[in-house]
Amino acid sequence: MTTMTQTSARFREFKMPDVGEGLTEAEILKWFVQPGDTVTDGQVVCEVETAKAAVELPIPFDGVVHELRFAEGTTVDVGEVIITVDVAPGSEDAPAPAAAAPAQEPVEAAPAEEPKGRTPVLVGYGVAESSTKRRPRKGAAPEAAAVAAAVQAELNGHGSAAPVVDAPPAGRPLAKPPVRKLAKDLGIDLATVVPTGKDGIITREDVHAAAAPVAAAVAVAPEAAEPVAASVPETPATVGSARETRIPVKGVRKAIAQAMVGSAFTAPHVTEFVTVDVTRTMKLVAELKEDKEMAGVRVNPLLVIAKALLVAIKRNPEVNAAWDEANQEIVQKHYVNLGIAAATPRGLIVPNIKDAQDKTLPQLAAALGELVATARDGKTSPAAMAGGTVTITNVGVFGVDTGTPILNPGESAILAVGAIKLQPWVHKGKVKPRQVTTLALSFDHRLVDGELGSKVLADVAAILEQPKRLITWA
Repeated sequence: MTTMTQTSARFREFKMPDVGEGLTEAEILKWFVQPGDTVTDGQVVCEVETAKAAVELPIPFDGVVHELRFAEGTTVDVGEVIITVDVAPGSEDAPAPAAAAPAQEPVEAAPAEEPKGRTPVLVGYGVAESSTKRRPRKGAAPEAAAVAAAVQAELNGHGSAAPVVDAPPAGRPLAKPPVRKLAKDLGIDLATVVPTGKDGIITREDVHAAAAPVAAAVAVAPEAAEPVAASVPETPATVGSARETRIPVKGVRKAIAQAMVGSAFTAPHVTEFVTVDVTRTMKLVAELKEDKEMAGVRVNPLLVIAKALLVAIKRNPEVNAAWDEANQEIVQKHYVNLGIAAATPRGLIVPNIKDAQDKTLPQLAAALGELVATARDGKTSPAAMAGGTVTITNVGVFGVDTGTPILNPGESAILAVGAIKLQPWVHKGKVKPRQVTTLALSFDHRLVDGELGSKVLADVAAILEQPKRLITWA
């Protein structure tokens, strides 16, 4: 959904849209434009991360970027203006373009006695003379300055070489975005840092210097540290040390945690296991790779496993269902949106192949390849992760034999596939080396009883043992 507001005949505002289903906020990961850049309708101006995925946002009109309201790394509520565009550049009496505001910091209007024009800020062309307000920073700067002074005073009292410095003057500290991120990661308030850079800009070295006394304060003897510890407020920012690192939980990782806890404590999980000889399946994979019908698509064991699960669901359709708590109903699905768990730099996501039951083997292979590639590039859309019915998670790629997977919220079953290894196996009355794997099927016991779950798992195993059943059972 595109959200925009027309503030005048000349300037238009683009607001943070709800890029998912009822999402309330998103983090700005990267700006692709800067104030003064020309943009056209449909041009991607930034990338944001929601609780579900990273999404690129296109601008819905032409013009010249006037102001970026938030810096990279800022979490913005849906509906807030993130960028303003001059749709009629060249008109007279236009205010200067404004730079992206740092995360969680207010932007002060230029004083009346200051000359008009650009002011020296850290990004872009400067802050425009505007009364636009930003969300206030959590925690007061004077308190942080007092804490820093107290820490340094305490250290000086114990022989530290760190001098006691005055708090910087009131106003927004000047620093580049990487320096601001560093300060945030170290839990340092930039208002307490003494700048040494040109024109009063705070450098990375300044931040590290400010962090050193705090780290030293933690290392002093307990009896000496008590007065300081009593005056230091708790901070939710990332804090790193030689012994531990604290990372704020947000975005996809936060959504994963909430979903998994909700699933584990809502749906009664049951997990069953079976170890199966998949030697014939591996031979089929090798043959499919040489088949002209499969040219241009990736063929691997996961493709055959996915097809086997789809056939098992066709034979046992009751397993493909959902629990409607509000209406106290079991909703049986007559379609299969097959989820594939994918590990990405932002965490585990589960995009799904819509109507997978209707796809031929080449179509399923193409869909799997596109799904994996999109996930690795971080381009999976929220829509691609919505509406799943059952999921496959391939833990075998990490060399793991098996596991007890947790259901993707709202789904009835999840199949874990372990590593395929050459093992001794009794085949036709003799012990021979065979390709063997272990499957684990977790299911919601409100929807799926033990008999049904066992039938589904046994069918998948039987197909992988004798892949010709894909033809006879399909």
